[in-house]
Amino acid sequence: MKEKDTIRTKSDVILIGAGIMSATLGVLLKELNPHLTITVLERLDAAARESSNAWNNAGTGHSAFCELNYTVENEDGSIQTKKALQIAESYEISKEFWAYLAGIKQIIDPEDFIHSVPHFSFVWGDENVRFLEKRFNALKQYELFNGLIYTEDRETISEWLPLVMKGRDPDEKVAATRMDLGTDVNFGTLTRAMFRYLETFSDVHVHYFEDVKDLERSENGNWHLTSHNLQTHEKEHHEAKFVFIGAGGGSLPLLEKSDIPEASGFGGFPVSGQWLRCKNKNIIKEHFAKVYGKANVGSPPMSVPHLDTRIIEGKKELLFGPYAGFTTKFLKKGSYLDLVKSLEFDNIFPMLSAGMHNLPLTKYLISQALQSHEDRIEALKEYFPEVNSEDWELVVAGQRVQVIKKDEEEGGVLEFGTEVVSAKDGSLAALLGASPGASTSVSIMLEVLSDCFPNEMKSKDWRDKLKTMIPSFGESMKENPELCSFSRKRTEELLGLKTLVT
Repeated sequence: MKEKDTIRTKSDVILIGAGIMSATLGVLLKELNPHLTITVLERLDAAARESSNAWNNAGTGHSAFCELNYTVENEDGSIQTKKALQIAESYEISKEFWAYLAGIKQIIDPEDFIHSVPHFSFVWGDENVRFLEKRFNALKQYELFNGLIYTEDRETISEWLPLVMKGRDPDEKVAATRMDLGTDVNFGTLTRAMFRYLETFSDVHVHYFEDVKDLERSENGNWHLTSHNLQTHEKEHHEAKFVFIGAGGGSLPLLEKSDIPEASGFGGFPVSGQWLRCKNKNIIKEHFAKVYGKANVGSPPMSVPHLDTRIIEGKKELLFGPYAGFTTKFLKKGSYLDLVKSLEFDNIFPMLSAGMHNLPLTKYLISQALQSHEDRIEALKEYFPEVNSEDWELVVAGQRVQVIKKDEEEGGVLEFGTEVVSAKDGSLAALLGASPGASTSVSIMLEVLSDCFPNEMKSKDWRDKLKTMIPSFGESMKENPELCSFSRKRTEELLGLKTLVT
């Protein structure tokens, strides 16, 4: 059907993508300035269909309690703690905001999206045990990690993690850390609740089936967006003073079309994921933990293996993975041409350089994609020695697009994490990358606000309101143990989570 032009919509803010990031930014902006008009454009038929969907991510409240890839060992044997502390604090900030939404605004019942599930790191072998003990000693001095427990006692670990220890070689040296303040989060449910709240405002409009095709600056300085409505097949036009691109794997192509200088040289490396899902209710009942191990050599951080209790739509689940794979799609419901279409003159060299420097990673991802069910069960046996392959089925997780950036020395480097790219004038921002993403969404969106609304962020009205929503705003929980303790007790009470007994 031939596309037809329709009336242009105008608003102060356009959010591209109806995931956790757009939802968070939308609510923050509407709370800070109730007079803002906001338009949301989403390609699919509902919010949280891609990366924010519960089955498309790990559901871990990433706080560095158990994720060993956040604490790298230096050549001298010391442990880097900077990233772990940053992520731990960012997650506490997210919980403060969610406590405001659930406990103060009451837009969602905490039971619907967040649950206390203890976080464990589990390792075996002399070298890994030494690493875990050093990691524990490096982190335990900080209030953010108060409550972290370390043990090498097999009987204790067996009580904590019976599935992990049953059938394991009795002579194998093992160790574990435990943090009872860990959480499991259904980011999809949380995202949909925030959009329901936004849609209660008459000047917020959420449009589904809108595939944004182009964006460019208008003569008046505003952004002009063109979208294709997948239901009516009409071309639609939208205009806004500020645009946020929070379209997950779809963000990079749209950022490139913006032609802002700050976007030059960015590329993307797509990684797919799969889980093994347990079908045996008795096995599911026997495990209540998120157990993270060490990633295999050459594997990306998002592929750190973990045996996870999940609470999805009120039902307890047990998943293992993720198993990574190579794909050229940027979204789960994207196109196999996404990678090719993302190539531009200013990012071809960085992307080729990053590819050359990461050949082992590419080979690893391809080998993962070619695994059989038996191969995946063998990997699971490292965490569940007595596994029965018939109890598990394969489910497809979401897509991730890792960031490739220009680098003066290497031409291009592949980075694992999230990256905010903002126009110098603050009129546009885009989020690239993946984990820990959703868990640190509030801190990331505060960065967007600082980049794009600098004057407002300095105003007393905005700072007072931010302090109401996020009590630690403007202060450091890393440097202030009392603030960390106060914040944690408050949020866990409002969210109905397990409180640390000291």
